[in-house]
Amino acid sequence: MNPTRTAVLFIEYQNDFVTEGGAQHKAVAAVMQSTGMLANSTALLAGARQAGLVVLHAPIAFAEGYPELPAEPYGILAGVKGANAFRRGSWGAEIAEAMRPEQDEIVIEGKRGLDCFASTNLDFVLRQRGITTLAIAGFLTNCCVEFTMRSAYERGYRVVTLTDCCATIGEEEQRVAISKDFPMFSLPMAHTDFLAALSPETVTAG
Repeated sequence: MNPTRTAVLFIEYQNDFVTEGGAQHKAVAAVMQSTGMLANSTALLAGARQAGLVVLHAPIAFAEGYPELPAEPYGILAGVKGANAFRRGSWGAEIAEAMRPEQDEIVIEGKRGLDCFASTNLDFVLRQRGITTLAIAGFLTNCCVEFTMRSAYERGYRVVTLTDCCATIGEEEQRVAISKDFPMFSLPMAHTDFLAALSPETVTAG
């Protein structure tokens, strides 16, 4: 894996998911704990920085009243609105302290739905940087991570899903996504294997 052509995308590491007291933290806390997802993700972030990878953060945020959504949303986005989550300018919408971007890292703006490519300039940024391999981590395993994985695969990227750096609302959902869906559209691997695959010089414990 060529570090100069590899990027890591961190999806929705925001207080509403990551931090106790966040609007949707309780929904994902069990899977986060069982997989060590946050500790693995911070190790992945540190390793990516050490290896000199392009690091991207993709938060989601909505204006007050959720005008970007239908008047009567359904499915996962109805849950976001019902929980009053990810309101632009709120503490819950902020990227959690442990995953806070550094100055030279790219924050992808405009995410309003599930696929990180759909309403943002993510594809433009990746192609401008010469990225051919995209590694993905974050929330929710079977939702935004999976949507973005499929979209990246369709666009011709070499896609890696970091299986121990994702979390969702239940163990069964996590298992099915990782064991059944991820292998169809990506190269699933643990964060340690991903970092080790970059080059012998960039192997990082974590």
